[in-house]
Amino acid sequence: MKDPSRLAQRLGDLFSSQSLAVLATQGEGQPYGSLVAFAATEDLKHLLFATTRATRKYANMMKNPWVAMVMDNRSNEESDFHQAIAVTATGQVKEAAGPEKDQCLKLYLSKHPHLIDFVSSPTCALVTLEVETYYIVSQFQNVTEYHMKLPTLKGEASRKGSFL
Repeated sequence: MKDPSRLAQRLGDLFSSQSLAVLATQGEGQPYGSLVAFAATEDLKHLLFATTRATRKYANMMKNPWVAMVMDNRSNEESDFHQAIAVTATGQVKEAAGPEKDQCLKLYLSKHPHLIDFVSSPTCALVTLEVETYYIVSQFQNVTEYHMKLPTLKGEASRKGSFL
């Protein structure tokens, strides 16, 4: 699947159909995985999730903002070996603040309205993952890399969604 628009559509469909992802952080020399409710921006450049600031994942992210997030559509059936897709997004996270937070909160709550009390708590952080690369695995062996940015040359604009 080398067509960027088709791949972007497939990612958007997956992200719309799935509510949860596994977030991987690193702290004190150890990896740490957490289940998070997530939402994606329409342009796929950012993934959003919420967490309490008192969590291990939050502490890990504040020390090292590089994370990975995994989303998939498996059904735990034999057909997954041929039909499932898994996506790993890598990049850096930051806590949303100011006007950006309002926009992110609106998007996040449009997908997860049942979490309004949680995200409204003063102890909760709304976090954005700026995606650098998506690794898409289908049929358990076909791997595609989808890079959200390419290095710029002499002030040229970055291109969205290119394959390497």
